[in-house]
Amino acid sequence: MTAEERLALLPTKLQGVVQMLGSAPKVIKTEMLLAFAKKMPPLPEGMQGRLEQVHECTTPFFVHAELEGSIVHLFFDAPKEAPTVRAFAGLLAEGLEGESREAVLSVPEDFYTLAKLEEIITPLRLRGLQAVLTRIKRQVREAQN
Repeated sequence: MTAEERLALLPTKLQGVVQMLGSAPKVIKTEMLLAFAKKMPPLPEGMQGRLEQVHECTTPFFVHAELEGSIVHLFFDAPKEAPTVRAFAGLLAEGLEGESREAVLSVPEDFYTLAKLEEIITPLRLRGLQAVLTRIKRQVREAQN
């Protein structure tokens, strides 16, 4: 499957994020990720006990996905001093919040390769991002049952 075909599998908003990151030079990509870290949505009141820890992340990171009809809503929590995982949360929120259940479930586990994140992020951290997406997809599947 070509990169274009893989990109077409992504929801429209995530396609935009991935294309923007994938075409950016390495030096700018880091700044872009820091901007995503600042975009991580605040956790609403009463959500703390509902989040699941993603143990594959080297920093404490928590996620919760829920459905409103067939629309996915995402919630994240990570320490303020952890810009990489906060960037993952901001990136996923920007690309997947408000998307349909089907669109979220269709995202390839390695979608980040289309953004060329391996240029600036270690394989260990990328596995953490993949684990976050895996949790989101599992929680969406469980919420639909």
